[in-house]
Amino acid sequence: MALFGLSKTKEALFGGISKLFGGKATVDSATLDALEEALISADVGVETAVRLVEAVEERVARDKYVSEGDLKALIRAELVDQFAVWADVKPIEVPAGQPRVVLVVGVNGVGKTTSVGKLAKKFRTEGQAVVLGAADTFRAAAVDQLRIWAERSGATFIEKGMNTDPAAVAYAAAEAGARNGGGVVLVDTAGRLHNKVNLMNELGKIRRVMDKIVPGAPHETWLVLDASTGQNAVNQAVEFSKVTPLTGLVLTKMDGTARGGVVLAIAEKLRVPVRYIGVGEGVDDLQEFDAKEFLNALLS
Repeated sequence: MALFGLSKTKEALFGGISKLFGGKATVDSATLDALEEALISADVGVETAVRLVEAVEERVARDKYVSEGDLKALIRAELVDQFAVWADVKPIEVPAGQPRVVLVVGVNGVGKTTSVGKLAKKFRTEGQAVVLGAADTFRAAAVDQLRIWAERSGATFIEKGMNTDPAAVAYAAAEAGARNGGGVVLVDTAGRLHNKVNLMNELGKIRRVMDKIVPGAPHETWLVLDASTGQNAVNQAVEFSKVTPLTGLVLTKMDGTARGGVVLAIAEKLRVPVRYIGVGEGVDDLQEFDAKEFLNALLS
């Protein structure tokens, strides 16, 4: 995982630990207060920040002496334990000869359609057949953008026009994927979270029609979030989890924000694995997420 893409988060979270000590040899109450403030400011979430500070307090009470190196090691150990709960969740197994079907959800402006396009390029580069379903039929820009990504990547593009039934697009995309006999079907859906009932009904219908073509589809539902929005991203994740089961997260704009600690906050809330993070504008800057590498990058 490229460290340059996480440098701002690294500095916000742990780059200032040395400053917290202020020349002191060990942790005191002022250091703990400053640590908690730094963690919350980096959007790791109040629960995560409090738990980390409590762990440090327990260690100080027991061992009396905690150096800067001890503090970093302790925080690393606590976060590794937290990530271990969900980070190794494996994708659902798909029978041979069937495509893997992934619904992609997220509110407007988070980079959802761009992420779908980048995923298509990635899977095509790996040699997989890819079908892109433009089921966000209420935004002409989303359909046009996805068409361009399909042309760039060599993916099959499925659309039904503006303001049509998204389930019809999903059905046709599943049919195209079934004809391929494998590969990946990515369905870009609308994310009108302000109207949860309609969104729930829409996603439910999409699931039912796709299951008729590819049994068990959709196999995954990935939520795209903008990491730069911090706690708002956490709130979106919580709200979407009420509307549809989530099996993975895609966090965009990790490179341009000091709020990458939101990954930790979401882990604390949902226990849903992060599948990919975006660390740049380039087509190859959507990286597979590795929890251990992520923590190493932050805590090195």
